[in-house]
Amino acid sequence: MNVTLLVVALAVVGGAGGQGLIPPPPLVTDQPYFDSSMLTNQTAHVGRQAELHCRVHSIGNRTVSWIRGRDLRILTVGRYTYTTDLRYESLHQEGTNQWTLRIKSTQPRDQGTYECQISTKPIKAFTIYLRVLEPRGEILGSPDLYVQKGSMINLTCILYDLPEPPAYVLWYHENKSFSYSSSRGGVSIILEKGPTTISYLLLTSARLADTGMYTCAASNLNTTSVMLHVLDGEEPAAMQKNHSLPHSRHLPTP
Repeated sequence: MNVTLLVVALAVVGGAGGQGLIPPPPLVTDQPYFDSSMLTNQTAHVGRQAELHCRVHSIGNRTVSWIRGRDLRILTVGRYTYTTDLRYESLHQEGTNQWTLRIKSTQPRDQGTYECQISTKPIKAFTIYLRVLEPRGEILGSPDLYVQKGSMINLTCILYDLPEPPAYVLWYHENKSFSYSSSRGGVSIILEKGPTTISYLLLTSARLADTGMYTCAASNLNTTSVMLHVLDGEEPAAMQKNHSLPHSRHLPTP
């Protein structure tokens, strides 16, 4: 009896021609994962294009989506855009593991977190923070500066967060531009270009006619202004503003 049962069991397992073999367990496919070298912080300038990059390995048949953090809005799924804001676009080249969210004409409101999501269960997500830089300028000591008649006038205009150095920086006094050949005489203009650009307007021997509004105008930035008061002897309390200029920066002399 025992021998008979053993033969029957072998027949079920082996079968004729091996057709009755118990199938092996399914192979465990590779789970998708994010590239650990990706940047978690990226920067863009207002009006320029921003691109957020997400690299996914072993994606298989899963889909990559981009989600905006501030309102959890789905921006793109695969290569399709799911928002009415057509500044957003998903880029992917077939055969590569990189998915890019492009934002055209970046605005200050675009600053914040974005998630690159893989359609696994549960969903896998990688968060990127986008910082949006808005160029700005200031004249040290604004909005009012006070100097004594006969002293040196030193106006310093600092331009921050520019996408590139300006082609030029111009100075105006009551809408009249300054140059080395200005009829006033004693005029020096010094420009230091860089990520932070600085322009100095130096006027020797301040005179009462120098009183007025001074404006610094860069080629790629809105203007910034300061009101200069030239005093003849009197020294109002407001003059202390002029003495509060930072002394850590070396200011050039003509």
